[in-house]
Amino acid sequence: MKAPTQPAPLHDTVPASFFDRLQRLYDAMDRGYAQVADHYGFSCEGCKDNCCRTRFHHHTYLEYLFVLRGVATLDTEIQLQVQLRAAQICRSFDQADGLGLQVREMCPLNVDSRCILYSHRPMICRLHGIPHQLRKPGQNTLYGPGCSTFDKRCGNKPYYRFDRTPFYIGMARLENEFKQAVGLTGRIKMTIARIIAYSAEGREHETH
Repeated sequence: MKAPTQPAPLHDTVPASFFDRLQRLYDAMDRGYAQVADHYGFSCEGCKDNCCRTRFHHHTYLEYLFVLRGVATLDTEIQLQVQLRAAQICRSFDQADGLGLQVREMCPLNVDSRCILYSHRPMICRLHGIPHQLRKPGQNTLYGPGCSTFDKRCGNKPYYRFDRTPFYIGMARLENEFKQAVGLTGRIKMTIARIIAYSAEGREHETH
């Protein structure tokens, strides 16, 4: 739950080219994921173990700002509801962490089992669910499993290659270029709830 080490630039001051490049990278992820999912015949439609309850952490300033850019497109009343849900979720996580417990909370952007900012969802939300591999220099290839719903529906099928490496490399390069361009250092580790709650708190502090 590590907050930014320094104030991140407002999303409307970020050079548009970075968001354009991020969107192209997301499009490549979506195409790659869809190809592999189609091969398996896998769909998460009707999944009862909603991955929006998984406590994903996001690590790039650029995705942090892209989520906030999406939130800013929502109606004012919906933004307020999302911010209130995000703050409640953060309190729940903090309390559970203090007690050494694990909790599952629905993402504040999930409404009626649908993501209301689907086009702005971060990388891990796009890639989660199907078996994959990751190649690190000088190390053996790492293999990751699919989600529980994948295992139930397609777990008996042979592995079909889904290499996340190009997407991770592309994201790392884009993030590094972005931080150099705007003068940022360090990394973040934040859930979507924390991103939204942190941003809302920052705006409140700036106006009082």
